[in-house]
Amino acid sequence: MMAKCKTDCIEKPISQIFEKLGRLVGNYPFVFVILPLLAAAALGTGFICLNKNKANDIEDQFTPINGPAKKERKTVDEYFPQSEEFSQLRLLSEGTYASLIITGENIWTEAAFTDIIELDRHVKAITTGNTFENLCARTKGKCMSNPVLDIIGYNSSKISSTAIMYPMNNGTFLGTSVGGVDPKTESSNIRKAKAVRLLYFLREKNSTQNNQWLGGFLKLFSNFTKLKTMRVSYFTSISRQNEFQSNADSVIPLFSITYFLAITISILSCLRLDCVRTKAWVAVAGVISVGLAVLASFGLLLYCGMPFAMTVASAPFLILGIGVDDMFIMISCWQKTGVKEEVEVRLAETYKEAAVSITITTLTDVMSFYIGLLTPFGSVQSFCMYTSTAILFCYIFNITFFGACLALNGRREQGNKHWLTCMKVPEVDSADDTGNMCCVGGVYDRNTGTDEAMPMDLFFKNHYSPFLTKTWVKISVCFLYSGYLAASIYGCLQLQEGLDLKHLATDGSYVGSYYNDEDKFFSSYGPNVMLVITDKNFQYWSSDARKYLDSCLKNFQSLSMASKDSEITPISWLNAYLNYGQTVGINLDNVTQFKLNLARFLNGSGFSNDVNFTTNEILASRMFIQTVNITTAVDEKNMLNAFRETAENCGKLQTSVNVIVYHPAFIYYDQYAVIVSNTIQNIAVATCVMLVISLLLIPNPLCAVWVTFAIASVIVGVTGFMALWDVSLDSVSMINLVICIGFSVDFSAHISYAFVSSEEGSVNEKAKDALYKLGYPILQGAVSTIAGVVVLAAAKSYIFRTFFKIMFLVILFGAVHGLLFIPVFLTFFGICGRMSRTKPDKNTQCEMQSDNCNRKAPPAVRNGQTNEGFINPDCF
Repeated sequence: MMAKCKTDCIEKPISQIFEKLGRLVGNYPFVFVILPLLAAAALGTGFICLNKNKANDIEDQFTPINGPAKKERKTVDEYFPQSEEFSQLRLLSEGTYASLIITGENIWTEAAFTDIIELDRHVKAITTGNTFENLCARTKGKCMSNPVLDIIGYNSSKISSTAIMYPMNNGTFLGTSVGGVDPKTESSNIRKAKAVRLLYFLREKNSTQNNQWLGGFLKLFSNFTKLKTMRVSYFTSISRQNEFQSNADSVIPLFSITYFLAITISILSCLRLDCVRTKAWVAVAGVISVGLAVLASFGLLLYCGMPFAMTVASAPFLILGIGVDDMFIMISCWQKTGVKEEVEVRLAETYKEAAVSITITTLTDVMSFYIGLLTPFGSVQSFCMYTSTAILFCYIFNITFFGACLALNGRREQGNKHWLTCMKVPEVDSADDTGNMCCVGGVYDRNTGTDEAMPMDLFFKNHYSPFLTKTWVKISVCFLYSGYLAASIYGCLQLQEGLDLKHLATDGSYVGSYYNDEDKFFSSYGPNVMLVITDKNFQYWSSDARKYLDSCLKNFQSLSMASKDSEITPISWLNAYLNYGQTVGINLDNVTQFKLNLARFLNGSGFSNDVNFTTNEILASRMFIQTVNITTAVDEKNMLNAFRETAENCGKLQTSVNVIVYHPAFIYYDQYAVIVSNTIQNIAVATCVMLVISLLLIPNPLCAVWVTFAIASVIVGVTGFMALWDVSLDSVSMINLVICIGFSVDFSAHISYAFVSSEEGSVNEKAKDALYKLGYPILQGAVSTIAGVVVLAAAKSYIFRTFFKIMFLVILFGAVHGLLFIPVFLTFFGICGRMSRTKPDKNTQCEMQSDNCNRKAPPAVRNGQTNEGFINPDCF
C-alpha cells in the first residue's frame, strides 16, 4: 500500500472556514445583504475623485516609464533649454502647433495656391483666445512662417514661374512641407506635387490662450467644406489628446448592453421548467453583485489616488464576465445539497464545496493581473490594479451579498413557493407528474435528495464524450491541432510591434485622415535626429579629435535610414565654423583662437542654440542627421536601434566621442525597445506562478507538464492569430497576453486533474468522466466571459476592439483546449492516471491520501455544474 501523503493541507482549512461562514450567512441573510450594499454605496462615493485621477496623457500612459528617450530629453534640456528664438529642428517636444495638409492630383498650380493662400489667411484670422500674431512662435522677431508661401511671396501666380528646388531650395529644407513630388524631380525644380503642408507654431508660454486658439482652429475646419479640386486634412498638437480622452465616452453606452447580455445569459443558464427550482432572481443578484464589486473597488482606488487610465474603461466588461463565473460555481454547489435540509446547512455545505473553486479561480486571475504591474507602461499598470482589485471585491461580494441572496432564495424553495409570485404551489413527486409547471413545482431527485441533473451535463456524458473518444475522431483532432499550431506559428512570424498613434483616436476621426495623408505623402523624410556630444573635455580644436568625430558622423551617415545628400545632412555647427575660419583666415586648430572667435560666430549664425559655451568651456554641442523612408513600425524600431548602437560605438573609438541621440518621436519609439522583452518577462513570471499554484492543487508532476503545455499552446495561438487579425504587439495587447495565462490555467489544470484523479479503469473512461464533470462549467465560463466583452467589438476605438479580439481568442482557444485537445491528448498517455485499473475498496481509498480519496478535487474552471470538488462518496 502506498504511503500516506497529505494533500489537503491548504484546501481543508479553507473549506472549514467557509463552512462556518456559510452557516453564519444562512442564519443572518438580511445582514449580509444590507452591509455589502452600504459598503458599496460608501466606497462608491470615491467616484467624485474620478476627474482628479484621470490619467489620459498619452506620453505618460503609453510610453515606457523612465524610458531611455525621456532620460535623453532631460539631458538635452539641461544643456540646451528652449530658446525664445524658435526652431522646429531643435524642439525637445512636438511643440504647440496647428497643421494643414492640402492634397490633390496636382496642387502645384496657380489655382491651387490661390486656395492655399486663402486657407492661410483664414487660419491667421482666428481670434479665439488671442490672435495668431500675438501667439505665434517667432524667429528673428517674425512669426514662424511656411517656407513654400515665403518663397513665392504669398503670390500664387509665381508658383509656375519660380524655380523651386526639392528637397533643398537655397538652404531651406522642403522635404516636410511639400509631398507627393515626382521622384524624377529630386534635386531639380518642382513641376508637380500632390501635397503641401502648412504648420502654425505657437509660443509655449501661453498654454491657456494657445489651447483656445487651437480650439478655434479645430472648430473652423470641422465645419470646412471641401474645395473643388483639393482635400484638406487638419491636426493640432492637442488633437490626439482630445480624441484619446473621448475614447472612453464612446464605450459607456455599450456597458448597459453588456449588463443586459450578462443578466440574460445568467438567467437562461439558471432557468428550469420547475417554477420552484428555477433561479432567475439568483442570477440577477449575481450580476448585481459584480456591479457592486466594481463600484466599491473603483471607488476605493479613486479615494487612494490611483491613476484612472483610459484602458480601465474596458475593465468592467471583463470583470462582469469573470464575476458571473463564481456565481455559477456557487449555484452548482447549492444544487448538490439536500433540498430537505435547513437553509443554513445547505449554504454551509455550498460554501464548503465552493471554497476552493472560487478561491483558486480568483487567485489565478488576480495573480495574472498583479504580474502586469511589472510592465513599464502606466496604462497597463492602471488597468491591472483596477481589474485585480475588482476581482478581489467580486470574491468578497460573492461570499457575502450573493450568498445571502442564495439563502433567501433557499427559504423560498424550502417553502415550495413560486419563483415570481412567491405564492406556495403544490409539490410534485417527479418531473413526469408535473402537469402545469406554472402552478406546481419542487421536483428533485428522490435517490440523492438533490436537484436533478442539468441537461447539458447529460449531453456531455451521453453524447459528446463518447464521440470524442472514438479512434478516428482522435486522429482528426491531432490533424486539427497540427493545423492550429502551424497557423499560430506563421502568425507569430507576421507579428508587428508598437502602438500606432493614430489608433488612439476613434474611427472616422479627422486625426486618422491627417495621419493617413502624412504617411502617404510625407514619409520620404523621417525625423531629423539630434546628436548631442556631452563630453565637456572633448577638444573640438584638435584636428585629431575632429578626425574621430568625423568618423563617428560618417558612421551615422552610412546607416541605411540616413540621408546621403550632403546638402541635407549632417547639419553641423562645427563644419560651418571651420568653413568660417577658412574664409576669414582664423587658425581654428589653436585652442585660444577657437574659443575667442566662437561666441561671435554663434551669435551671427543660426547655430547659437547648438553649442553650450559657458565660462570659456564647451560643455556640450549638437548636430543633426536627416533620416529617410521611415514608413512602418519596423522602420522606426530599426532606426532607433541603429542610431543608439552607432552612438554607443562612437564611445569606443580611440578618442571616444560621447554621443546621445534624441528626437521627440523617440519617446514613442521606446516602446519597441521594451515591449517584446517585457511581454516575455511577464509571461515567464506568470507561467511560473501559475505552475506553483497548479502544483499545490495538483500534486502530480505529469499534470504540471500538461498545464505548461496548455499555457504555451494557448499563448502561441493567441499571439499568432492576433497578428493575423491585424493586432500589433503593444501595451494594450500585452495586457491580454498576460491575462490569457490565468485563463489557460483555469481551463487546463482542472481538466487534467479531473482526468488523473478519475477512478475509471481506462483512459477513454477517464476522459469521459472528466468531460462529464467539467464540460458544462467550461462552456458556461467561456460563454459568460465572451458575453462580457463581445459588445466591445462594436466600439469605435481600436483599443477597445483590440481588447475584444484578444479576449475572444483567449477564451476560444482556452475552451477548445479544455474541451477538445487536452482530453484527447491525455488518452495517449495513460501513465498520467494514478488510479489502478481495479477499483480499491473503500477502506483502502480512505487511507491512501495520494489517491486523493479524501481530497477535494480542484474546481471547475470558473463556473457551472461540477461535482469534482466533493469528497469521494465511496469513503463513507
